Amino acid sequence: MKLSSHHQIRPLVEKIEKASTPVPPSGPHMWSATILSTQIHPFASPPSHRSPSPSPGPYHLHFSSHFSLSIYSLSVSSFFDALNARVGVLTITMAGAEWYLIQLFLLVVVVSVSVRSEYIEYDTKGRVVEGKLNVHLVPHSHDDVGWLKTVDQYYVGSNNSIRGACVQNVLDSVISALLEDENRKFIYVEMAFFQRWWRQQSPKLKAKVRELVNSGQLEFINGGMTMHDEATPHYIDLIDQTTLGHQFIRKEFGQIPRVGWQIDPFGHSAVQAYLVGAELGFDSLFFARIDYQDRAKRKIDKTLEVIWRGSKSLGSTSQIFTGIFPRHYDPPDGFVFEINDVSEPIQDDILLFDYNVQERVNDFVAAAVAQANVTRTNHIMWLMGTDFRYQYANSWFRQMDKFIHYVNLDGRVNALYSTPSIYTDAKYAASQSWPLKTDDFFPYADHPNAYWTGYFTSRPAFKGYVRAMSGYYLAARQLEFFHGRSTGGPTTDKLGDALALAQHHDAVSGTERQHVAADYAKRLHIGYEESEKVIAASLAFLSSKQGNKDTDFQLCPLLNISYCPQSETILPSGKSLVVVIYNPLGWKRKEVVRIPVSLDNVIVKDFHGEVVESQLIPVADAFLSIRNEYAKAYLSETSAVSNKYWLAFIVSVPPLGFSTYTVSVSNDTGASTSVSSVYSVQGSRNETVEVGQGSLKLLYSADGGTLHYINRRRSVSAAAEQSYGYYKGNDGTDVDSQASGAYVFRPNGTSSIKLEGKSSMTVMKGPLLDEVHQQLNSYIYQVWFASVYVKYEHPFVVSWIIAITRVYKGKEHVEVEFAIGPIPTNDGIGKEIITQITATMKTNKIFYTDSNGRDFIKRIRDYRTDWDLEVNQPIAGNYYPINLGIYVEDDSKELSVLVDRSVGGSSLVDGQIELMLHRRLLHDDVRGVGEVLNETVCTSDGCRGLTIQGKYFLRIDPLGEGARWRRIVGQEIYSPLLLAFTAEDTDDLMNSHVPVLSGIDSSYSLPDNVAIITLQALDSGEVLLRLAHLFEVGEDASLSTMAMVELKRLFPEKKISKVTETSLSANQERSEMEKKRLAWKVEGLSDDEPKPLRGGPVDPAKLVVELSPMEIRTFLIELKVIQMYHAS
Repeated sequence: MKLSSHHQIRPLVEKIEKASTPVPPSGPHMWSATILSTQIHPFASPPSHRSPSPSPGPYHLHFSSHFSLSIYSLSVSSFFDALNARVGVLTITMAGAEWYLIQLFLLVVVVSVSVRSEYIEYDTKGRVVEGKLNVHLVPHSHDDVGWLKTVDQYYVGSNNSIRGACVQNVLDSVISALLEDENRKFIYVEMAFFQRWWRQQSPKLKAKVRELVNSGQLEFINGGMTMHDEATPHYIDLIDQTTLGHQFIRKEFGQIPRVGWQIDPFGHSAVQAYLVGAELGFDSLFFARIDYQDRAKRKIDKTLEVIWRGSKSLGSTSQIFTGIFPRHYDPPDGFVFEINDVSEPIQDDILLFDYNVQERVNDFVAAAVAQANVTRTNHIMWLMGTDFRYQYANSWFRQMDKFIHYVNLDGRVNALYSTPSIYTDAKYAASQSWPLKTDDFFPYADHPNAYWTGYFTSRPAFKGYVRAMSGYYLAARQLEFFHGRSTGGPTTDKLGDALALAQHHDAVSGTERQHVAADYAKRLHIGYEESEKVIAASLAFLSSKQGNKDTDFQLCPLLNISYCPQSETILPSGKSLVVVIYNPLGWKRKEVVRIPVSLDNVIVKDFHGEVVESQLIPVADAFLSIRNEYAKAYLSETSAVSNKYWLAFIVSVPPLGFSTYTVSVSNDTGASTSVSSVYSVQGSRNETVEVGQGSLKLLYSADGGTLHYINRRRSVSAAAEQSYGYYKGNDGTDVDSQASGAYVFRPNGTSSIKLEGKSSMTVMKGPLLDEVHQQLNSYIYQVWFASVYVKYEHPFVVSWIIAITRVYKGKEHVEVEFAIGPIPTNDGIGKEIITQITATMKTNKIFYTDSNGRDFIKRIRDYRTDWDLEVNQPIAGNYYPINLGIYVEDDSKELSVLVDRSVGGSSLVDGQIELMLHRRLLHDDVRGVGEVLNETVCTSDGCRGLTIQGKYFLRIDPLGEGARWRRIVGQEIYSPLLLAFTAEDTDDLMNSHVPVLSGIDSSYSLPDNVAIITLQALDSGEVLLRLAHLFEVGEDASLSTMAMVELKRLFPEKKISKVTETSLSANQERSEMEKKRLAWKVEGLSDDEPKPLRGGPVDPAKLVVELSPMEIRTFLIELKVIQMYHAS
């Protein structure tokens, strides 16, 4: 059909417009072109019985001169009216008889159109549109608080030879871009960076930023100091770092974060869901990384969004809507718009070549529809950003402005600037029922041979340091409260800030570069030194009697390597070493403490002057070598007197209080401390050696290979074996190039290599404890060590694993102290060192590991609850993070192991527990860090592999009775007794000091199932108190019950004027948080399902706090001082 005039084409245009609504004008669009030949295409597909009517315009003209033009300001008919008015006559050829083919051919003989290109005002006022697919564009930048560069290098943009990243530029640029358009939005997560930026801004700009926050343009998501790891931190550290960030946001902006945003951690814990999620008042939680098999199934089943109940004890009262991204935390392919990115921008200037509006809108619609097909409801989220983006924010916002404008004019889908909060509200409004998720998302794999389970152990020395500083910080804040927070002197703040940074998912995880790890450790040390001053001043204040001068207390941070000049120094006549021992737990503790000394004629007395039973244990040569080398490496000195012994003595310390003991030289031989008997054992498996002074006894075979565990009081007897071995780290040279590295654990083979070389065994016995020392030598490495470290004379040079098994007279568990390293790599093979504890038990592939030190989760070897697991890595794929402990059980007994830091572990064989203790590798696993995990220590004598020291604890109980030990002793491991030293005149000591004191009522003790996890004086004058129930539902017959805490007896010297229960991070009242909580629907469950019991409101008169199993309650308390603390 040919048409030769405007009047002839009108009926066709009108017919098209009857099937489609005209596109509304959006502003002036002027064009200029010489048209040679064109085709007109609508964006929408032709209608059919399977699809709705075509969306209205816009219509796209393709020109033979290789540029294109889209008409959005005019309807189809108005376009032809305008075109004919200017041109006069058009000749149009139809390619088909039916209108829905929409193929129009124009042949224009000589047409000249005079036009011009002007400013386009983009309509960015996108809002949720019912009945359409809504694409929520969420601008964000994921800013690692240290990884390839240190936190400060990332902030200021230095050291760019590693990575061109500058967070300061990100924030400057984003704020400027947001101020340009009130419809733009941005979310920010890492308060460690935002604080740095905020304190440098002018009052005028701060006022503008507050307006952006109040209007919702800038929203703080997650809100912690950092995006913490979820596998390797302790739950108390997660709470503390989140609280610091939330308090900053509340103070500066009056805002309360609503959404969890854990997009980059390498697997996700149950504690993240219910504790640092729902208990913070979050309405939702979003993340990216889950197992590749799990993601594939969830995309098919449309279960990427779930209701996650992380705690079986708290159940529905602490559930959270959880969204898993269908891909990584970046935009769909083709929509990344940082400078130098390769995605095609929208080019909508008609005077330029490569005009591509229709093409890019089509790309957008296609990507949106693809994502909509793997989720539920008509809402999807696009993460518009990734690592360290928006350094030039306009490059992103310019494109998003255009996409929102043109996509919404197209009409097939709706695009809008959004935030996760807006997205959550839209999902909730859909009134959809969601699948239920329990347990956690560990382990994480992104490839059949790439299980990210190596980082559970990577950098074990740093992990140990973080855990030690965590317990220290808890105690330091308590003492700071008892003394009174200083307004001008030292505080615990620096340590809190350093610990917060250390929880980052590339910090305590061990996946950072070496210089970054050193930066984290340096910050912790600076914080420790300032907190040490707080502790020393507090103990001096609390222990000195009125009118007496303060005492100069000193701490020994290197007790782990038996280095303590204060206790090793030979005191002059008439002087005593005073040891003040502080207990940060809420119950009385009777324990054996150990300090290094240089003399064997010492005596220990308590504050009554009574002699205390004590024991001298010779320091093993191997540990003495470590001590001397590391003291020299890091202190550039050696002590004036080398210690010879560990002095062990029994102490009794009141709850949240201290006791005082003295150590002095004894001239009376009969009254001196007992020296351990020492003898070496060499023999066969047929000979046995018995150790243990109390109910617990261990019977070793003389060759150290096997043992028998006997606890007469608990009627437990079991054969066991404790061994060490290693996995060869895969170098990535086989069919799959995946190597074992900082993140990934990929052993070369399907079993470990047991160290079965010669093992020497030395036994030390005494009245308080027995020790069995073993040096595990592998003949493969003896020659190498001898040739490299010929200057050493100790057995340490030919053995790189040393273990001490320790049994205390009054305890019913085994303590194992180990030193591992330097791990030899002269054979070109990286090694991952493990220990295995094996008992004769039928455990049916089942074992239990903790979640960040809280709930224990049931694991089944080679099995996942959410999908049918395809087993590719039978070792690495069964490893899980361990922060508190791991246990197995059969029909009669339980074997439990507790740890002193985060490690990876499993039960790969029934009745066996395996822990990975150290790693040294020679290849990068290609997950971004770009550096081999090969930690070394350098001195003037050269560099060698890192040696680590640590402990783990084991016990066998009758079935159902192990939880009490795991929970109570686990808390004691986290919060060890704190020792402070000074030298005083013996005669004047007790006259000038308060020898024993409890910070709570001297006749009161917390229940065995409750711990104080925060007692902190705030700048506001209030006290922050957190109480934690330590047991799960059904875990212990007597302790998995409601617990009661009397606040009046916690603060006996003060009057409680007000108690306010708050959210976990103390940024809102608990009652208000519960009112705002969204009630999500769960598939297969009724709305009236019974809720778990929780503690009730606190009666202002009785002031008694109830705690249900696994409950943590947070309070802000206002106090008035009645009198000073006194001796108990």
